[in-house]
Amino acid sequence: MFVPGAELSRRFHDEAVQPVLSATFPGVPHSAALLGRGSEVLGFDDEMSTDHDWKPRALIFLAEEDERRLGAEVRAALQRDLPATFAGRPTGHAVHTVRGYLRQQLELDIDHDIEPRDWLTLPEHGLRAFTSGVVFHDEVDLQTARDRLAYYPHDVWLYLLIAGWWRVHPEMNLVGRAGAAGDELGSSLIGSRLVGDLMRLAFLMERQYAPYSKWFGTAFSRLACGPELTPVLWNVGRAATWPDREAALMTAYERLTAMHNALGLTAPVTTEVVQMWDRPFKVAWAGIPDLLLPLIQDPAVVSIAQRWPVGPVDQFRELIWAPQNRHLLLRLFD
Repeated sequence: MFVPGAELSRRFHDEAVQPVLSATFPGVPHSAALLGRGSEVLGFDDEMSTDHDWKPRALIFLAEEDERRLGAEVRAALQRDLPATFAGRPTGHAVHTVRGYLRQQLELDIDHDIEPRDWLTLPEHGLRAFTSGVVFHDEVDLQTARDRLAYYPHDVWLYLLIAGWWRVHPEMNLVGRAGAAGDELGSSLIGSRLVGDLMRLAFLMERQYAPYSKWFGTAFSRLACGPELTPVLWNVGRAATWPDREAALMTAYERLTAMHNALGLTAPVTTEVVQMWDRPFKVAWAGIPDLLLPLIQDPAVVSIAQRWPVGPVDQFRELIWAPQNRHLLLRLFD
C-alpha cells in the first residue's frame, strides 16, 4: 500500500534520525524537514513517483556555531548509525544550516534584507519548494525563514499582478490575427500560452507560488478557482477555429476579472470588448494595471513598475540558469 513520502519521511526522522541525534549530541538543537525537489515535497507523489529519487529522507539543520563546531561529527554519526533502508526503501539525509541551505538553493542570504529585485529574481518553483514540504522538528528557526519567504511582499505582489495582466492583453488579438491568416496551429499555440499566463494570474490572485511545469496543472486544479476555471480554459485548448478560441479566451478573461474584483484592491471593474485598429478580432480589457499601479508605495517597486513590466525571472522560461548566476539577473532590474 502506497504511503506518501512526507509521511514516510516523518517516520524516518522520528524513529531513526531523532534517536541518533538525541543519544549522540544531547542538548544540541536542530531542525529537521523534508524540503527541496521532489513530488513528495509538494504533496503530489503517487506510486509512480517511487521509481526514482523517492525515499524516506530528512534534512537536518544546525545552528551556525554548532555546524562549525560539530558539523563533521554529526554527519559522521548519521552516516554510521542511520539504517541504510527504512520501510524497505533506501534512506537519505543531509546536514545544513538554514542560511547555508538558502544560499545553496536560492543564492539568497536570509540574514540580510530581501529587496524587491531579489524577490523578482528568485524562481517561483524554488520558493514553493522551500515553503512547501514538512518541518518535523524545529529548534533553530527553520520555520521563521520559511515564514519570511511564505509569499511576496504586498507591493511586489501588486507589481507581479500588473505584469501578469500585461502578459495577456497584448497577445489576445494575435489569436485572431494568426488564425485569420490561415495559421490555426500558430493561433492555437498563442492561445495555449495565454492559458498558461491566465493560470499564473490565478496563482497570484490566490497568493500561492506556482510549481514547475510537471505539477503546474495539478497545483492549479487545487486552487479555489481551479474547478470553475479548468473547463473554461480547456475550451481554449479544444477550440478548432480561431473564433471559438477567441470566445473561450474572452470568457476566461471575464472570470479572471471577477477574481480581481473579489480581491477588493480597486473599485470594481467591468470588461469591455476592444477591437484593436478596428480589426475584426475581439480583445477583452478591464484596465486593471492602471488601477493597481498607484497602490504601490515602495519606491524601489515603483521604479521597476514604471518601466515596461517584464515581471519575475520565471518569465525567462527559455533560459536555464544556475542559482549562482542570479547576480547576473539582478542587473535586469537596475
